[in-house]
Amino acid sequence: MRREELYLRDIIEAADHIVQFIGGFDRAGFQGSELVRSAVVQKLAVIGEAAAHVSPDLKARYPEVPWPRIVAFRNILVHAYFGVDWDEVWRAATKESPALRSQIASILRAEFGKSEGQG
Repeated sequence: MRREELYLRDIIEAADHIVQFIGGFDRAGFQGSELVRSAVVQKLAVIGEAAAHVSPDLKARYPEVPWPRIVAFRNILVHAYFGVDWDEVWRAATKESPALRSQIASILRAEFGKSEGQG
């Protein structure tokens, strides 16, 4: 079985990629770029999938992280792609993903004594 720490690192990496993908874009530019929208959705799905694999014990220790919402958002993105609310995706990419990244980095330090850059 894959180590839980690796799922947390997947979240960090996906959030970092989202920042790279949307850099230089405003909401209108994002809306107009199928390439960027698709890339962001894929990384948000990675975040949701990784969050789904985090153990119930760890989730219970960090209830401030909206674990169920993250997983639910992934399910909506994957299963209702043609009905995606792109304003919600933009908000997730610009606001929630960076906040989540910060929370996950703190969890990595607390649980594993490492920063997100250490292997």
